[in-house]
Amino acid sequence: MRNFTCVQDLGDLNQALCEAFEIKKDRFQFSELGKNKTLLMVFFNSSLRTRLSTQKAAMNLGMNTIVLDVNQGAWKLETERGVIMDGDKSEHLLEAIPVMGCYCDVIGVRSFARFESKEDDYTEKILNQFIQYSGRPVFSMEAATRHPLQSFADLITIEEYKKTERPKVVMTWAPHPKALPQAVPNSFAEWMNATDYEFVITHPEGYELDPKFVGHARVEYDQKKALEGADFVYAKNWAAYQDPNYGKVINRDRSWTVDAEKMALTNNAYFMHCLPVRRNMIVTDDVIESPQSIVIPEAANREISAQTVLKKILEELR
Repeated sequence: MRNFTCVQDLGDLNQALCEAFEIKKDRFQFSELGKNKTLLMVFFNSSLRTRLSTQKAAMNLGMNTIVLDVNQGAWKLETERGVIMDGDKSEHLLEAIPVMGCYCDVIGVRSFARFESKEDDYTEKILNQFIQYSGRPVFSMEAATRHPLQSFADLITIEEYKKTERPKVVMTWAPHPKALPQAVPNSFAEWMNATDYEFVITHPEGYELDPKFVGHARVEYDQKKALEGADFVYAKNWAAYQDPNYGKVINRDRSWTVDAEKMALTNNAYFMHCLPVRRNMIVTDDVIESPQSIVIPEAANREISAQTVLKKILEELR
């Protein structure tokens, strides 16, 4: 595997899951694989789980790691061609990227949707420039349209906790005070569609996702109906995708908050969220603190998903 941006890049998903569980049994069994190799992690946006889990995964594989926070530890970067650089941006991304590639063997990139241009966001302009110009294998640590390391960890977690071969998984929109990207819900939907789970997406009207990510999921506008009999409930906010409201908050309806009453409609479902989570907006305290909340094991599996991906990339470099 040269680059990793989506579920299809992994190849056989069942095989990738087997590799992930093998790694989880012994995180250090492949520590020679990354010897004398360097991972550069480039962050255009804030991070907690992604930075810590990916750096730990690289260390487990014997890699050196360099972390670059573009907003604090580098020159301000221009990303557009044809711009007269007479402002506060001192370096162009098209020079910075190949320079970064000189100092490492693998690059991880985190760059959110900007909500300035739907076309730029959904063509993954920044991530694809790294793939095109760095000369190195590149993996996404969350991009404008997908968060594949998170979704892989979500799948690992569901596989660990499922009590039936084909669980019902419901992804529900929940209110949030800010406009959030569609990357996590897009990616989660894409990965769930790659399984044979029963998959339902529920949200208010106006929050329809890009159909290519919705896939064969059943879309339900009645949240309570969607939650009936669910085995897993994945709560997440996202801003509107459809024009003319792209990137906007069009609804803050608190009745969509996941609470104990909603969870009582499920089949004693496990609660999931990618974190960080706005308590009593996305989910109530009692639900996220309940025995059925698996947000911490889910976060812990971020190390496993990252290590599986890095292992596959390093094997390609040998």
